[in-house]
Amino acid sequence: MAGGCFGLCRLLRRNRKNRRGPGAGPAQEAEEEVQHFQPLQQDPGRDRPEEQDRARGRLRRAVQRLLKFVGVRRRTATTAPPELPAQPDTSAAELEAEPDVSTARSDCAASGDMALMDGTATFDTALTNTETSSDTAPTDVGAKADATTESIADTDCLPMDSVTDAPSLDVLEEKTVSNVNEVPAIVRSIHQWLTCQESPEVRPPIAIRRLAHAHPGHVVTTLLHCAPACDRAAAILWRTIAFSATTAHKVLPTLLGVMEDWPLHSVSTSDGDHMDVFALAATLALWLMVQEPQCQDALFDYAPRLLLALLCQVSMSTEQMPQEVSTFWRGCQELHGLPTHPNSFVVQTIRALLCRLQWDQELVSVERKRGWDALLSADTHHYAVGLLAREMRHVLLPSYGPLARHLLGLLSTEGPRWELPALAFLVEVLNYLDVSAGDDSVLQILARHLQSQCPERRRLALRGLLVLSGDPSMAKSICSLSEPLLELLRDGDGELVRMTLSLFLNVLQDEEDRKGLSSTAPGLAEALRPVFDNDNSHVQLLSIRLFREVMEVLAEEGTEPWEMQVRQSLVPLFFRWHDENQRVAEAAREALLWATGFLKRKDLEQLLETEQPFRFCDCLMEKDRSRRGEHLQQALPYLQSPQEPLREAAVRFMGVAGWHMREWQQDLWPILKALTAMSDDDCPSVSTMRAALMATYSRAMRTPPAPLRRPMSLQQPPTTAQGPLLSAAAAPADAGPN
Repeated sequence: MAGGCFGLCRLLRRNRKNRRGPGAGPAQEAEEEVQHFQPLQQDPGRDRPEEQDRARGRLRRAVQRLLKFVGVRRRTATTAPPELPAQPDTSAAELEAEPDVSTARSDCAASGDMALMDGTATFDTALTNTETSSDTAPTDVGAKADATTESIADTDCLPMDSVTDAPSLDVLEEKTVSNVNEVPAIVRSIHQWLTCQESPEVRPPIAIRRLAHAHPGHVVTTLLHCAPACDRAAAILWRTIAFSATTAHKVLPTLLGVMEDWPLHSVSTSDGDHMDVFALAATLALWLMVQEPQCQDALFDYAPRLLLALLCQVSMSTEQMPQEVSTFWRGCQELHGLPTHPNSFVVQTIRALLCRLQWDQELVSVERKRGWDALLSADTHHYAVGLLAREMRHVLLPSYGPLARHLLGLLSTEGPRWELPALAFLVEVLNYLDVSAGDDSVLQILARHLQSQCPERRRLALRGLLVLSGDPSMAKSICSLSEPLLELLRDGDGELVRMTLSLFLNVLQDEEDRKGLSSTAPGLAEALRPVFDNDNSHVQLLSIRLFREVMEVLAEEGTEPWEMQVRQSLVPLFFRWHDENQRVAEAAREALLWATGFLKRKDLEQLLETEQPFRFCDCLMEKDRSRRGEHLQQALPYLQSPQEPLREAAVRFMGVAGWHMREWQQDLWPILKALTAMSDDDCPSVSTMRAALMATYSRAMRTPPAPLRRPMSLQQPPTTAQGPLLSAAAAPADAGPN
């Protein structure tokens, strides 16, 4: 039967060859083939035509099942990668259930020859010629049939793979397991074979999935080398790999390694192919894999790192696009119809990843807060990264600890590698990082960015330090950063100043940490005084509270060295006592009470307790004769304050100061000059007092000077809701000339 089948195949092959040749062959050849086949029909075991027909029927059914098993299946071809069947292939079990297995195996070679003649060969029958040499013409089918006829005399004793001269996928996979250096050549052959298949009946070779399962790194690297733009054949292979969850789980780490190395990843295949791979090529492969539902579990395991790598790619492609990357992307865009700019494609991939993982709620939340649009802008990208990290906290919470460690590893490397987006993500997951082990790498990273010229990096570093300051084990280490933190107090960015103040306050909550700041306290107290007048009321409140905390630390070491610091804070705190913000005003009053107690000024302390602010001012100017000029210089800027209560308090202070400084005309010049420089005030009381003071001091400056009298506007000030603000200053009712 086997000899007869192969004779029939040779007859069919030769007839087909004659029809395709330049002319019809001799008729004798057909007759010889018929004569050659006739003795087989007279075989004693095959002398009945009905038995021969039944055998041929079994042959056809067995061949159909076998071809289905090895991968030949008619499919409708499309330009997109074909959808793979969700159920496992049961053709092998069907083949084993066939009673006439030996006949089916014997006829495989003939069916393979017929497939080659009909142009429907699978990769199993065509790979040998492709892998050996793409320039070599296919071997004559008749010669192959002749060569194999003798070798299958006993088909029941030989493995199925030996029934044809072209190696099957099983034999090929066994070969690659023993020698990984051959994997790249096999992958290229599979890709080349798929590229040449224009027939709609081509089926994705399962061999690539088995090969990727055994050697994921070699397969991924070779595919990225030979098809970086993911042509049609490569797209089929990537989706075939993703069809298996276990195989996808094995290839994702290699893809991640390429994605994390922007813009080019340097890698070579096991057979020595050295070529840099674009990070976007790996992202494109991931995008194709995400479209397969079967890889959902593998994607979930690597979701945190995938999300981080994609976010960083958005940032890098937004800020810097080398010419070679732009050229590569134009080819990808034309091939797949992708967005014009790669950062839009990466955002599209992030959204596809979240959809595949069924994180619809987080996807919608980011959309509602316009996070996807913010990702595409260099100015708001870091904000969007932090937003996404916060929104994903619910689903990624168990992974945030390891992810924080991974981020520390990325940020510890040399060079500005993803620094801004990685730092933004790190700040959001620092709460889940165990820092009790004494690892100071996170502190070193934050300290480096704290001194960056980039405001956003400084802000993110401060946010990270604020998170760490809640851990008592980190507070002492944060004290070592006091010098760069003091520089930030002089920054014009109110948000940076606010976070710096909050950080110092957190550190001072612990007694041990307060001692660690003792060496920095004098400089900190000096740096805080200008912050009292910050435009932000919350910054004012924090600075006053911190000043009191710092002075308490200094007081523990004795009053003598720090007395000057406290005296210089009295006038600024006095004016903040009149602030429109009641919390700021109350904090300033409490700080003044502590300061007068520190200076042992019971007279001032009593006036504060009875809320007599201008009696306080009069007493201060009367007792501190040597510092009257200094107090006056501190008060002059408040004449230009945007707050009406502070301007009014400043005008009253000028009246009290002028009274006590009336002995020298030159001391009145700064007051008169400042009052003249004031613009017309909307507040009637301020305008009235200013005009009265200017008239009084102008007369005092004449030669000879006129007697300086206490302005009438300061005698009976109107009472308002401000209470102590409008109390009259205590001064003699009259005074003669100096």
